[in-house]
Amino acid sequence: MESTDVLVIGSGIAGLCAAIEAARTGATVAVASAGKTMSGSSFFPGTWGLGLIGPVNEDDEQDLIDTIQTVGGGVADPELVQTFVHGIPQAIEWLEQDLGVELKRPQNAESAQQKQFIPCFDHKTRMWRGLTRKPLEDALTARIESLGIRLLPRHELIDLVEDTKGRITGTVLYNLTEDRIVPFATKATIIAAGGTGGLFERSLTSADVLSSSQAIALAHGASLTNIEFMQMMPGFIEPKRNLVFNEKTWRYVHVDQPVDIADDKLDDLLEQRSGYGPFTSRLTSRAIDLVIDQAGAEGLALHYDFPREDVPEFVQTFATWLQDEHGIAPTDEMRVAMYAHAANGGIKIDKTAHTGVEGLYACGEATGGMHGADRIGGLSSANGIVFGRIAGASAALAAQKEPETALKADIALPHYGIATTDAERLTHGLRHTMSTYCMINRTETGLSEALHELEGLKTETTTLSTQKAQDSEVAALARLQSQIRLAQEMVKAMRKRTESLGSHYRADYTGHLSKAEHN
Repeated sequence: MESTDVLVIGSGIAGLCAAIEAARTGATVAVASAGKTMSGSSFFPGTWGLGLIGPVNEDDEQDLIDTIQTVGGGVADPELVQTFVHGIPQAIEWLEQDLGVELKRPQNAESAQQKQFIPCFDHKTRMWRGLTRKPLEDALTARIESLGIRLLPRHELIDLVEDTKGRITGTVLYNLTEDRIVPFATKATIIAAGGTGGLFERSLTSADVLSSSQAIALAHGASLTNIEFMQMMPGFIEPKRNLVFNEKTWRYVHVDQPVDIADDKLDDLLEQRSGYGPFTSRLTSRAIDLVIDQAGAEGLALHYDFPREDVPEFVQTFATWLQDEHGIAPTDEMRVAMYAHAANGGIKIDKTAHTGVEGLYACGEATGGMHGADRIGGLSSANGIVFGRIAGASAALAAQKEPETALKADIALPHYGIATTDAERLTHGLRHTMSTYCMINRTETGLSEALHELEGLKTETTTLSTQKAQDSEVAALARLQSQIRLAQEMVKAMRKRTESLGSHYRADYTGHLSKAEHN
């Protein structure tokens, strides 16, 4: 049977940083990912790259910690936030000095102070760095090779294996290339398989973000936290789909269809909306997102009216990328709709990235607690690097303490499966339910209906499952059951939180939204 000291599930930034850090200690490390290596949201092609922010200096650390808590609506874990912020400067230094990743910087000190460089939801400029795909991929590839990390692309996690004491001693993977189930013994496992975007019809994540790993961890004793908080972003659906809409450009937008906002207020709301990317209920410019949401699948028609001169650097970069990479001119009519984006909640971890289940660690967007209800821009990639490195070091340390006999245990393989055509139909139904009731407009009526429909999908999945199935059918059943379980947990959390808070908007909530809307 296959075995390794540390197995990492997921090969985005968090997973690969975890693998490198674990391998540095001398542990044998393998990385399994449902898609190709270097995949998931970290390497999603619908953006120019990733922003990465941190404190300007030591004096700025406390302000950033306080701001994360404020923007997070008081639901972030204080200990995780401290660990996170204190870890960012070393993480950036590690990327540049140790891995040799070339990071983008603002053109000059003056440019760094432009309001366009204030991170989303923040109140001041921070240290900003840009992670572009090729330098990151090149540096990671070189280090993975030099450390002898084993790569298992197209290997999906379908279950964890525990011993009689509840310790995780292995995994069950599905090899998509060879269409076979693979048992894999491990001394420590790290889940870094991304967020919840895979449960929605429109999402700004790649297709390999399956949104099943959180429920697999849950089934083996882990907990979830802040799972009701998910970022939703405007994105293009015309002339091209699955492209992120750059929020800094809202102030240059001309809306080409009637909307339910007075003309004299529209410009002010668009100006405010230019300060952040994902939807929030905290600010009055939520009106813009509600208008997009009302436009539905057709999207909101608009075009750009950029100034002839003095175009800020950020905006220039985005306009050039749209034109050169996608052939979209600023004056073209575009249509924008809401997309599910990053999860702000997930598997609960402590400051060592431990899940509370022996042998199981987690990091990156699969986890929650370090952000809260809204997340400051540039902290998702920072989170992946900081807690990825912590998870790798913690898992390697745990693996060192385990005897070699830990890798000898037998792993029983699942036999029940579901026809892949049935699984596809039910997955489509799941995504439709989540997109209908669990995007921007959430109400008791809608969320109750969502739970009812998910229960129906769960029952139908059980009814259609058969024994002695093919491996692809076994994987399809495991995936679908985990996705339904995570969807149910999300809807329950959304129902339980009856007030609007950050990214969670209860349209049926009648209380005051927040002081921030008066700012």
